[in-house]
Amino acid sequence: MLRRRLIGQNVQTVWRRGKFVVIQFEDQHLLIHLRMSGDLRVEGIRDERGNSKPLQKHDRLVLEFRDGSRLAFNDTRKFGRAWLTKEPQEVLGKLGAEPLDPALTEAKFHQMIIRRKRQLKPLLLDQTFLAGLGNIYVDEALFLARLHPLQNACLLSEQQSAVLLKAIRNVLRKGIHRNGASIDWVYRGGEFQNEFCVYQRDGQPCPVCGTRIERMLVGQRGTHYCPNCQKK
Repeated sequence: MLRRRLIGQNVQTVWRRGKFVVIQFEDQHLLIHLRMSGDLRVEGIRDERGNSKPLQKHDRLVLEFRDGSRLAFNDTRKFGRAWLTKEPQEVLGKLGAEPLDPALTEAKFHQMIIRRKRQLKPLLLDQTFLAGLGNIYVDEALFLARLHPLQNACLLSEQQSAVLLKAIRNVLRKGIHRNGASIDWVYRGGEFQNEFCVYQRDGQPCPVCGTRIERMLVGQRGTHYCPNCQKK
């Protein structure tokens, strides 16, 4: 089905929404979510000698183009997903605001957050609230904002929510600049892990106050924080 609908189609543009990569064709949209171990690879179909390059073991979806290149979606753990649709909003419609969108002002973010009677950590991971935040970036942002992961969102002051929004944007921009974090064998080339303040640093001293970083489970997600800097 996917093969039949894409043959002969030209790529118009590629964009992102939240954690989704969107490849826009003439009348179709291919949406890819990498999940935990997905990877996209662009390469030539043939090697220097003109021989066809073999696919890698865990290539799940491959698109070949007229110019002799191909796009391979590799996913060792099979957690990733791909959708082909004429209406991308069928998949993306429930996503929340983009954290880096200039339209998301401090005032708007404050109104969004105080309406939610939820703990900060699970709220920020909720893709219908903010699109694109993952476990690493939430832990790091909450530390920068000096907010406890279990803090009730509706109790934040305007100043606290403004500081939190700034912290979220700071860690996202830093992560982009450092090509993400290489914390597992499936990730390559990232350097953001070298700048973690709390994530996966449980038992180590806080870079600000020296207190030992602690780890707890919040909504089934490992959560790292400084009990001194992030008092509830």
